[in-house]
Amino acid sequence: MVRITICSRILKFSKPYFWCATQSSSRCFNSRAQSHDLITKTITSSLQDVLTRPTWQNRSFVQCRRVSSHAQMAYDHQSVTIEKFDALCEEVKIREALEVVDILEDNGYVVDFPRILGLAKLCGEVEALEEARVVHDCITPLDARSYHTVIEMYSGCGSTDDALNVFDEMPERNSETWCIMMKCLAKNGEGERAIDMFTSFKEEGNKPDKEIFKAVFFACVSLGDINEGLLHFESMYRDYGIIPCMEDYVIVTEMLAACGHLDEALEFVERMTLEPSVEMWETLMNLCWVHGDLERGDRFAELVKKLDASRMNKESNAGLVAAKVSDSAKEKLKEMRYCQMMRDDPKLRMRKFRAGDTSHLGSDKTVAALRSLKVQMLDMGFVPATRVCLDKVEEEEKEEQLLFRSNKLAFAYAILDSKARRPLTVLQNMRTCVDGHNTLKMISLITGRELRQRDQRRFHIYKNGVCSCNDYW
Repeated sequence: MVRITICSRILKFSKPYFWCATQSSSRCFNSRAQSHDLITKTITSSLQDVLTRPTWQNRSFVQCRRVSSHAQMAYDHQSVTIEKFDALCEEVKIREALEVVDILEDNGYVVDFPRILGLAKLCGEVEALEEARVVHDCITPLDARSYHTVIEMYSGCGSTDDALNVFDEMPERNSETWCIMMKCLAKNGEGERAIDMFTSFKEEGNKPDKEIFKAVFFACVSLGDINEGLLHFESMYRDYGIIPCMEDYVIVTEMLAACGHLDEALEFVERMTLEPSVEMWETLMNLCWVHGDLERGDRFAELVKKLDASRMNKESNAGLVAAKVSDSAKEKLKEMRYCQMMRDDPKLRMRKFRAGDTSHLGSDKTVAALRSLKVQMLDMGFVPATRVCLDKVEEEEKEEQLLFRSNKLAFAYAILDSKARRPLTVLQNMRTCVDGHNTLKMISLITGRELRQRDQRRFHIYKNGVCSCNDYW
């Protein structure tokens, strides 16, 4: 028997500057990094087992446990139960849940694997990257499902490098593995790498199925390359004998419309051999509204009402794109996490912004900064996309409303409140509109800043007047 002792080290949970924009408001956070001590864990095993296990599984032997003096004071070790762990997960207290895992292990109780995987999913949903890396060290993937959960966790956190490391370390990969990894890359603005991965998938002798092609179409949306997407659609039947069904037609239509090619999307629907479903018209309705084609969107809305009126809710009837239930649930979890962070750290500062609200502290400077930026943007040829403003008011009033939307107020405040050239991040629980997207590109060029925006759909990285999404989102 060989006794292996892993040296202790320090794990820092840094809290970078970030600003959070919500549908009704924007919040600005600022805090310094905190650190938690790691203590060593002594493991006894046979030397042969350690030497022959894959690199990934060796991680289970070198797990380090996070135990801070604060946690030891907060919890009575004997009174901590698995129900406490479940309650902390419900409250999105991820760090405290990890502390409970360590305490339970000290008491001889091992948290069951499904609960640990559930904690990993929670990290991805609330984009808690640093906590996700700690959870990763608690997982010993035994099958493809476990690996997939970790990849999806890192995908939700926006870390494609971590996800690719997990993918590369997998001893075996199936079709679902490739599909998840491709979607991870495309979701985080790396559509070209996703297409390259599809090429590698075929070069390894694998045969694509419908799910793989869905990931390919999603990657083409990320790239804004509808020609490549249509070529892959034709290849489905020609090269692989996959007969397209209505779901496939809806996905391709969504790809065309999401890239802004509304005419091509409608032509594609008209050439279909199948009768368009209500899902098809609903997809076109939403994407026409997203791209400002209100007249055509209203026409598709009438078709949706005739076919299935239950699909039209209050937002849809008002000409707005309704948020998905799953997206709303994730935003609620994120909101709980931010509130918890502020309660736990008194140094954490928050600034709340509402669209058009200039009553907050420092609003005069924020408003002046926005107006100054607007003058510079107009001089550079910027034209406000007033078509996304649905209020029946004059053009000047529409421009004023667009200028003082919550995400722009948050960015303007952040620019004034941070050091020059420092990258800024906004977390937003709604899909960014055309005007907001164009505005942030211009602001990144004028200020020389790297602006990061996480909206309901993906990450946008604005730098030198260009966005990582290539203007397709």
